[in-house]
Amino acid sequence: SKHVPLGSAAESAKQRAVPLTDVRWMSESGIIDVFLLMGPTAFDIFKQFAQLTGTQALPPLFSLGYHQCRWNYEDEQDVKAVDAGFDAHDIPYDVIWLDIEHTDGKRYFTWDKKKFQNPRKMQEHLRKKKRKLVVIVDPHIKVDPTYTLYSQAKDKGYFVKDRNGQDFEGICWPGSSCYLDFTSPEVRKWYADQFAFKTYKGSTNILFVWNDMNEPSVFKGAELTMQKDAVHYNNWEHREVHNLYGFYQQMATAEGLIRRSSGKERPFVLTRSFFAGSQKYGAVWTGDNTAEWSYLKISIPMLLTISLAGISFCGADVGGFIGDPEPELLVRWYQAGAYQPFFRGHSNMESKRREPWLFGEKNTQIIRKAIRERYVLLPYLYTLFYRAHTAAEPVMRPLWIEFPGNIETFGVENEYMLGNALLVHPVTEKEAKTVSVLLPGSEEIWYDFRRFKRIEDASTLKIPVTLDNIPVFQLGGTVIPLKTTAGKSTEWMIDISYELHVALDTEACAIGELYVDDGHSFQYLHKKQFLYRKFTFHKNILSSSCADQSGQYQTTCVVERVIVLGFGKQPTSVTANSKGEKEKEVVFTYDTKTFTLTLGNLALSVDADWEICI
Repeated sequence: SKHVPLGSAAESAKQRAVPLTDVRWMSESGIIDVFLLMGPTAFDIFKQFAQLTGTQALPPLFSLGYHQCRWNYEDEQDVKAVDAGFDAHDIPYDVIWLDIEHTDGKRYFTWDKKKFQNPRKMQEHLRKKKRKLVVIVDPHIKVDPTYTLYSQAKDKGYFVKDRNGQDFEGICWPGSSCYLDFTSPEVRKWYADQFAFKTYKGSTNILFVWNDMNEPSVFKGAELTMQKDAVHYNNWEHREVHNLYGFYQQMATAEGLIRRSSGKERPFVLTRSFFAGSQKYGAVWTGDNTAEWSYLKISIPMLLTISLAGISFCGADVGGFIGDPEPELLVRWYQAGAYQPFFRGHSNMESKRREPWLFGEKNTQIIRKAIRERYVLLPYLYTLFYRAHTAAEPVMRPLWIEFPGNIETFGVENEYMLGNALLVHPVTEKEAKTVSVLLPGSEEIWYDFRRFKRIEDASTLKIPVTLDNIPVFQLGGTVIPLKTTAGKSTEWMIDISYELHVALDTEACAIGELYVDDGHSFQYLHKKQFLYRKFTFHKNILSSSCADQSGQYQTTCVVERVIVLGFGKQPTSVTANSKGEKEKEVVFTYDTKTFTLTLGNLALSVDADWEICI
């Protein structure tokens, strides 16, 4: 610190305020690797960290939809009934999940013969509805010589050993279990092969995977995990590789799903245990939370921390895994989860059933609205994931990343940015009538995302809230692409047209992007089959141009509507020009109360250059 002459109270306060930079590292084994990332900006650090550990894998689009999970959906009839319930109540969803009870006695890669007699037929039923199935595949293997997976792994020496060279045995869901040693490349290759359609009986290409209990969890073990002197591949002790165990299981699982499709399809794998670099293999969630307001509140800083560490595809169990949420808490959790990257409702065996329509018509309606908002927002969210994948920008961000000059943002963890355009403030207090929202940036204009009302000279606002929704704001200077309506699942929405929300800044400018591809394959990578469009509003002209010439993708989708927020005065006429077509008049309406200009019936191609002159 600079030398300051002592004396005044102000000077000594200044000295006290020198930030502390002492750090202390401890390592059980004596090995510490240190990487210094020099920044200087947060976004520089994200890129530097990605150079070391990789970027977020681009998720298949379905996995950004809503996931319905429970320990456990009982049987094929239950799965069918829950699936039908979403349609009957007009609530979109993409994936239904099966926890450990779907297996034959907790033997993974198998099915309970009574409850799931025809898993292929069940999956065909879901496929017709354009939906997917996720099943749980844990790392512990039941000690049972008649279980092929166990006997093969034992013969090949694929289990983690104890200090005496015997297979380590611990208790987990199946009872006595051995633990596959995923730190071995050979074990990972063998494990990946277990996902082949011909090997994993009853699996189809709409089945994806959930890796749970992979800390690894050992019931009755010291600290509920494997003892530290257990021995892995190449004689490394468990204490050295503990935090890599789940990382390697997810790596092998993702590889298996890619391989079963001959390298064509993107995998989806959710893991509970993760490490630096887990973003390359899929999604992460915050584990077994509880149905209490305090857990809803803490999920925000937890997800922001995980996001800063390079893992954009993260979420918390909506509703809380343990216990029974009161309806108000469940509603508030759906509203928060709808604006977070991974969106899954999950509950425990002891919890009462809580499909979204079980809490009375009013609550069903509000939850439906929250989930539909999520589906309409998917073009923006998918574009953010493309940015995470290619440029290492986190999808969910603390405010200080976007407003580093604003010291009042540094400690904020009850609201966050989704990309650079949306500020989200979940309601985490019971019976809240108002919330206090910080809208940073003295030069910025903010807009109510739903009502388009413009907020200037913002800083901290007291905002009245009802149970209907949570405060979401769009930053002036941004363009957000949306779908004009929600469908039954992401796959039903492929041809639904787009609308753009153009929020003007103080200079009456705005920019934004849209990324489009087939949503499921690696063609975007290997064949450059994608569209990356840029939207610019400048001098009363909104133009669509190509943001990446190397990509091409055929789509019949159009931009149907444009809403310009903060547009100063009613225009006299509006025209649209598409390359090679003649200029056409555009129908518009103007709201003098909110300064909102709405352009309709546009039918402008997503894959073409065009401009709208106002």
